[in-house]
Amino acid sequence: MTSSPDTSTATGEIAWYVIHVFTGQEEKIRSFLLEEVKRLHLDESITQVLIPKEDVIEMRDGKKKTKTRVFFPGYMLVEMKLDKATEHLILNTPQVINFVGPKNRPQALRKSEVDRILGRVDQGKGTQVIEVPFELGDSIKVIDGPFKDFTGVVRDINLEKRKVKVMVSIFGRSTPIELDFLQISTDIST
Repeated sequence: MTSSPDTSTATGEIAWYVIHVFTGQEEKIRSFLLEEVKRLHLDESITQVLIPKEDVIEMRDGKKKTKTRVFFPGYMLVEMKLDKATEHLILNTPQVINFVGPKNRPQALRKSEVDRILGRVDQGKGTQVIEVPFELGDSIKVIDGPFKDFTGVVRDINLEKRKVKVMVSIFGRSTPIELDFLQISTDIST
């Protein structure tokens, strides 16, 4: 009986692989890997270490805050030629758990998977995603404008215009008002 060659090691071609790492440590691990690649002269074997992420605008207490969000917390993409040296480096990097693949063996991503992930990264460049800390039905407090200090309930959220429709009680009647995201807070105790 002839055994089929193990395609999970020593492919000799550059391909993308996913590695499972400690969540929240992606940047540290990436920096360490890049330093080791230079030190060990593996520049031609490990060409890229990528943490797919995007900038997100968060509205908190009427203030806009930009933060970076990792698409896949706990995972990194590495473009490399899989051989014993590169596999050893990855597996012996602090806070790396293992390769993602059957039985934790390295398995190259298909081109369609890579294109989809990298496309999502490229798409995220130059655009900002708005993260809204309230949902339909949430109680809010108006913190700015003519309805300041009114409380109400969120009835509609328009992400494109960054507007929210809120039902407030004016003279004992429930009245819809449209407000900018920056004009409301989810902290109704203030």
